[in-house]
Amino acid sequence: MRLLLCLCYLLLSSYSSKLFALSADHAVLSSVQSQNKSVIQLATKPKSNPLKSSSDKTYDFASIELLIEQEVGRIVLKQIYKNIGINITISPLPGNRAQHFANTGINDGEIMRIWTYGDENPNTIRVPTPYYYLETMPFVLKSSKISILLKEDLAKYRLTKIRGVKHTNNITKGLTNIYEMSSTDDMFKLLLSGKVDVLLTNTLDGNLALKRLGLNNVESMEKPLVRLSLYHYIHKDNKVLVPIVDKEIQRMKSNGELATLILQAEKSVFQLNQ
Repeated sequence: MRLLLCLCYLLLSSYSSKLFALSADHAVLSSVQSQNKSVIQLATKPKSNPLKSSSDKTYDFASIELLIEQEVGRIVLKQIYKNIGINITISPLPGNRAQHFANTGINDGEIMRIWTYGDENPNTIRVPTPYYYLETMPFVLKSSKISILLKEDLAKYRLTKIRGVKHTNNITKGLTNIYEMSSTDDMFKLLLSGKVDVLLTNTLDGNLALKRLGLNNVESMEKPLVRLSLYHYIHKDNKVLVPIVDKEIQRMKSNGELATLILQAEKSVFQLNQ
């Protein structure tokens, strides 16, 4: 009887051990399967797409207020970004403030500036392909008989220009007899008053102001002093945008889309500012 009880005990112990082992194996298998599932999920998780994350944000760029070429740029650049699925807003500001906001990152960059702007503002990145241009043109009273063929000729005269604009800053560097104004209309009023001899601005900007103000006693020179390409500048924190925007500008240039857009933008700006 005692022998039979011993045999039963041994059989029950063996069964319990196997049952425990099976339970442990099941727990380990479940844990491994769970870990494998986590690894698979991690491996198959979509990687972040810089363009997608960029398209989820609205970028705010600065422009210089009250300048016609900048108004054209506001239309053109918005369409460039729209083509690549990115939303932007543009804040017109005085020239110096626009530069400060772009370089410090208060804004995400500036819509258009000349080449040397990038050298002066190291926190911004120049989009390599220009998308517009400007000309530095002298305007004078017809009665003055003033002729300006070279930038060196400017030293003889009293000048006026828009405050914070790079192309006129550069061409008047080292000169002292300069009146800085806030708008093109104010510059023409100063010219008409006789307080200055020469007004410097972009050809397009000056000609439109002449038409808007109805002035027929002011003329520009036959040729601009310089013609400069205009580039879009992006703050370094948003450098992911630079190659994307540059590629789109190149595409639009190559198929003529950019030229057509610029003509439409100029026509629209002219109508609004006459």
